[in-house]
Amino acid sequence: MIDHKRLAVAAAAAILLTMAAPVRAEPLRVMSLDQCGDQYALALAPRAHLALSPRADDPDSWMREAAAGRQRIRPTLEAAVGFKPDVVLRYWGGDARMLARLEAGGARVVTIEDATDFDGIRLNIRAAAQALDAVPRGEALIERMDRRLLEATPVTSQPRSALYLTAGGFTAGRGTLIDAVFRAAGLTNLAGPGFAPVSVERIALFPPARFVLGFFDQVRGDWRGPGRHPVVRAAAQGRVTASLPAASLTCPAWFAADAAAMLRAGG
Repeated sequence: MIDHKRLAVAAAAAILLTMAAPVRAEPLRVMSLDQCGDQYALALAPRAHLALSPRADDPDSWMREAAAGRQRIRPTLEAAVGFKPDVVLRYWGGDARMLARLEAGGARVVTIEDATDFDGIRLNIRAAAQALDAVPRGEALIERMDRRLLEATPVTSQPRSALYLTAGGFTAGRGTLIDAVFRAAGLTNLAGPGFAPVSVERIALFPPARFVLGFFDQVRGDWRGPGRHPVVRAAAQGRVTASLPAASLTCPAWFAADAAAMLRAGG
């Protein structure tokens, strides 16, 4: 005769044991294939076993201080297979062969999309947070970004325009994240659509009322680029609204809102 009461007790005990058991005995193994992946890994999975890219603590890395003392691995197929990651984060790093091999080995590969607005960044954060089992951290990161965007909101509706210029002599207009940063800070972007070079002659003949500089803090980067030309330097004298650090511009991530707040502060 079946003792239904004992069966019920045994089933309840089994459920309790299952609930009490840890989900994972070991920390999540997370590998980043490029500097942008490093930012997401460090912000969303600081307690995971991380393998970061060699550029994780470069001057143009937003999370460079958090990268100190962390393991670095060259993003090669051999190194990736040897590390045996559970999750792989990438922006541009890794070729098709590597990614296919990692996925075949059971790793979840998350590609950070080239977002052109803050909604796209929210999608990036949520996709990475979901894969890293860090949804609350992801939402907290989005809340932080939104607070910074509020801080970037201009106090006046008076129209202001500016030209974005890198040390290499390029600008960025509609359809780029730079343009979204401009709009968040209440600036009208003088550039045309997409990314394009700006000639020294154009700046000399038609200097804009305001400049927003990017990547000029990288002293060794494009040190002879058009953006550093003496004519451009003279045209920008007294007209620079902000010089955005490279670390705020290298990755479609939450700190783009910090760049917008810097524009507001320099406005």
